[in-house]
Amino acid sequence: MNRSQLVNSVAEVAGLKKKDAEAAVAAVLDSIENALVSGDKVQIFGFGTFGVKERAARMGRNPATGEAIEIAASKKVEFTPASVLKAKING
Repeated sequence: MNRSQLVNSVAEVAGLKKKDAEAAVAAVLDSIENALVSGDKVQIFGFGTFGVKERAARMGRNPATGEAIEIAASKKVEFTPASVLKAKING
């Protein structure tokens, strides 16, 4: 599902106009993004938790040349599904 399909689904389920559903989806995504950028976790009961995880610097290899390269430390977004969501997906 892409963003426009999500907007259409929200509009249909919530009985909103597409313009209002687009604003709602954009507001939710912006709020999640802003929380993650500021280092906060976002917990949505029954759905899951979004968080930021630190990745340490490490050594890697250039696959073309085999040369050792240093991969810089970085951050990644992590999602942990709630047990309710896991149960729905698994069966």
